[in-house]
Amino acid sequence: MKTEPRADALGILYGADSRSLEEPDTTGFSQRVVDLADGVWENRETIDATIEAAAESWRIDRMAVVDRNILRLGTYELMYSDLSVAIIISEAVELAKQYSTSGSGAFINGVLSGVAKEHRGHDGEKP
Repeated sequence: MKTEPRADALGILYGADSRSLEEPDTTGFSQRVVDLADGVWENRETIDATIEAAAESWRIDRMAVVDRNILRLGTYELMYSDLSVAIIISEAVELAKQYSTSGSGAFINGVLSGVAKEHRGHDGEKP
């Protein structure tokens, strides 16, 4: 799985989140991108609560918009897909390195590692 669909989904989510839209505009994107963006958006409440639980002392609304949406993508995949934890976290860290600040990769890695332990257990498999 390549980062590109995730990057497209991130752009869609970032746009919808930063403009407080009711729903993301996925017109003209591949089905993989639409599935990611819509899946994240439809499950935002659960995803956001999961992120806040893993991001000790960080409220979701205080996170940078790009970091918040990278975390949403990664958390969505950890919770609702069977992709390996290592791939999901690696791809999220790559997005952070490309689109966010120099410290964001470590933050994303730490939070998603916490989400993975909670939702996939210590062996990385779904319970």
